[in-house]
Amino acid sequence: MKLRLTFALACAALPVVRCPGQPIYDIPHLQKQGTASQLIVDGRPFLALAGELGNNTSSSLETMQPVWRTLVSGNLNCVLAGLSWAQMEPLEGKYEFAMVDGLLQESRRSNLKLVLLWFGSWKNGFSSYAPYWVKRDYQRFPRIRIQGGKNIELLSAFGDASRDCEARAFRALMRHIKEVDGTAHTVVAMQVENEPGVLRDTRDRSPVANQAFKGPVPEQLTRYLQRRKDSLIPEFRDVWAQSGFKTSGSWEEIFGPGKPEDLDLPARKIGAEEGRIESKKLHWPVDEIFMAWHYAIYVDRVIQEGKAEYNIPMFVNAWLQQPSTAWPGAYPSGGPVPQVHDVWRAGAPGVDMLAPDVFSQDFDEVCELFGRNGNPLLFPGTGSNAANVLMAFGKYNAIGYSPYWHLRFSPFSMEGGVGPETPLAAAYRLISEMTPAIVAQQGGTAMTAVRLNPGSPPLKTRLGSYTLELSQTGGLPVPNLQETKAAAQGAAILIAAGPDEFYFGSIGPELRIGFTPSTPGPQAVGLGDVEEGRFEGGQWRVVRHLSGDDTKQGEVLMLQPNTILRVSVYRYE
Repeated sequence: MKLRLTFALACAALPVVRCPGQPIYDIPHLQKQGTASQLIVDGRPFLALAGELGNNTSSSLETMQPVWRTLVSGNLNCVLAGLSWAQMEPLEGKYEFAMVDGLLQESRRSNLKLVLLWFGSWKNGFSSYAPYWVKRDYQRFPRIRIQGGKNIELLSAFGDASRDCEARAFRALMRHIKEVDGTAHTVVAMQVENEPGVLRDTRDRSPVANQAFKGPVPEQLTRYLQRRKDSLIPEFRDVWAQSGFKTSGSWEEIFGPGKPEDLDLPARKIGAEEGRIESKKLHWPVDEIFMAWHYAIYVDRVIQEGKAEYNIPMFVNAWLQQPSTAWPGAYPSGGPVPQVHDVWRAGAPGVDMLAPDVFSQDFDEVCELFGRNGNPLLFPGTGSNAANVLMAFGKYNAIGYSPYWHLRFSPFSMEGGVGPETPLAAAYRLISEMTPAIVAQQGGTAMTAVRLNPGSPPLKTRLGSYTLELSQTGGLPVPNLQETKAAAQGAAILIAAGPDEFYFGSIGPELRIGFTPSTPGPQAVGLGDVEEGRFEGGQWRVVRHLSGDDTKQGEVLMLQPNTILRVSVYRYE
């Protein structure tokens, strides 16, 4: 089996043969493998080991100059950089691409791929990155109105002129990217908007929004729901079920009553336990569903214009509901949070991925929620917990992982621990060296990942023909890693390459792995070949062979942090 796996991985690393006149590779795109979606770049699956820059860091090529070296030193292969509509179109119809061209040039020099974050009509629920000529013309580009008749600096999703102007600008951007990067494929994906949604109220209460709210639910949405009735997100389906699955009527007739305009939102900050309970509920779901629909059709118009020029993967990210922001309006109401994913899919078929920004939430729970119904997993903004990196790629088939950093004190110091001597750098190095084995198993059942906390009991998981028992030994990570809580939390990627063959990689404290057969036959298990190494060019390269004291005389497998092992086992009586 070792030979077969190595041959398959080696073939995957071979260049693509082309016919005369045919491009060497397609443009970046998503491709299904089993239950997973993979990002294909230059003919191969690409795992984005990324970092998201601060909101305004990439607005200046001068500020970015020292940052590139820092990113490379942290084992990144991709950078997420913001690009504002205001900077690209300072005057209506006048487009400036110097910033885009500079980012492309420096990304190529650093051998980094690039995901551009288009800050258009909305950034973190507000509209501070819209051009000045848009901001000052509030008649042409209307704002959202919240309870009490107050307008806030947030472009309305009902503003046709806002939508059309942004769509033209985004189309011009994608046309330019195709012209300057259509063969180099430095830009591998685009984020469109950033955490859109209504803040400070559950929905827009402007006259045009109120009129739409009293009107019928669009047939485009109800037809979508009817076709997918049995596969809808459960919490959304439950809301629809309360009306008897009506397919015609007003928003409130189909999805229940909204929040009264004169009812103030509950306090934003509440107790942790109360917040945990409240954040599991849906509050005034019709308001959130209504806004999700209108944000989705607005964003889809922008995306479809861009894709008409250059059809690479595009995604929208979500500010998540959580204990301290349990009610819509405390987090952006109508954004692509899990309970309204079906609404976004119906209204924005051009969106390839709905992506979570994960900071204080339970990471594994968010992965489960966002991975439903085949949604590809990408984490454009998250924390730097190294264990989450292994869980994302090893268990949840993620396309990319990207902690959020901003410059602190000076351009030479980036918050979040970017650099070679960090737990995150170790995790990225491990994923990079295991990439051929990971992408070969994504979407199947032969790969998983586990995390272990200090002092936690042994963890058991079935993989292939064996049940594996993992436990921390108490051994610390290698001494040059920063001793942080994230480093103390162990994690491992576990891959069954055949009936009796495995690949293991881990970070954090040393792990002990025991094997118990889960199929009939001899129940005693011994260690056969134990090799430490890595994949190079799609092939397994042995660094050293382990036996004797390093394998407790062939009886116990000890997995050191930041190493990759190929292990064969055998059964005996």
